Amino acid sequence: MKLISWNVNGLRAVMKKGFMDFFEKVDADVFCLQEIKLQEGQIEMELPGYFKYWNYAHKKGYSGTAIFTKKEPISVQYGLGIEEHDTEGRIIALEFDDCFVVTVYTPNSQHGLLRLEYRLRWEDAILAYIKKLDRQKPVILCGDLNVAHEEIDLKNPKANLKNSGFTPEERGKLSSFLKSGFIDTFRFFYPEETGKYSWWSYRSDCRAKNIGWRIDYFIASNRLAPNLGGAKIHADVFGSDHCPVELEIIT
Repeated sequence: MKLISWNVNGLRAVMKKGFMDFFEKVDADVFCLQEIKLQEGQIEMELPGYFKYWNYAHKKGYSGTAIFTKKEPISVQYGLGIEEHDTEGRIIALEFDDCFVVTVYTPNSQHGLLRLEYRLRWEDAILAYIKKLDRQKPVILCGDLNVAHEEIDLKNPKANLKNSGFTPEERGKLSSFLKSGFIDTFRFFYPEETGKYSWWSYRSDCRAKNIGWRIDYFIASNRLAPNLGGAKIHADVFGSDHCPVELEIIT
C-alpha cells in the first residue's frame, strides 16, 4: 500500500501547477492533503476510483484537510471531538480493516510564539486521541506536524532554537509522542541522512539552496515496523512550499 501526504498550501493554486500530473503518476492508494484552503463547492475534482473526504475550516481560505482513498473505509472521523480544536479542519481519521490512517495539519505556533500555548494543548489532545485509536488497531499518522524534531531535520538548527517549529517545547512533544509507541518512519529507514527536507521558505531562494526543514511526517505504530516497506521525500515535486512525502506499507 502506497500512501502520500502533501501540504499543498492551497489546493486550487496547486491544481494549476501540475498537481494532477503528480497524483496520476504516483498512483497512491491513500493520498492525504493539508492546508487545502477552500470550502465545500469551491473545487471540482474528478478522481475516478477514489473515495474523497474533506474537513474544511470554518474560516474561509484557511487550513483544512482532505483524504482520497481507493479503498472505502469502515468509518470516518472528523476532528477530535473537542470544540477548541475542531473549527480549523485539521484532522481526518479513516478506519480500515487493519489500521487507521489519520491526516493532521498541526497548528503553527506563529511568529513570536503567539500560539505556542494553544499548540501545546493541541499536542496533548492529538496524542490522547491517537493512543485511543491505537488501542483498537495500529495507526498511521501523516501530515504537516510543523516541527523539525532533531537538529538533523533542518538546515540551520542553532539559528532557529527559539523559533516556531523548533522550540524545545514543540520538539519535546514529538519526542514524547514517539516514545509512547510510535515510529518516525523516514528516520526508521534513514536514521543519519542529512539534507532531507520537506519545506522551504519562499524567501531568499531557499529551495534552490536546499535551506529547508523536515516537518512533514509519516508516524506509525511500533507494531507496524515489520510492515514498513520504504519511505521517500519527493523534493523534486513543486507547486507548494512543501513537497509530498511517501510511505510504503507491506500488506
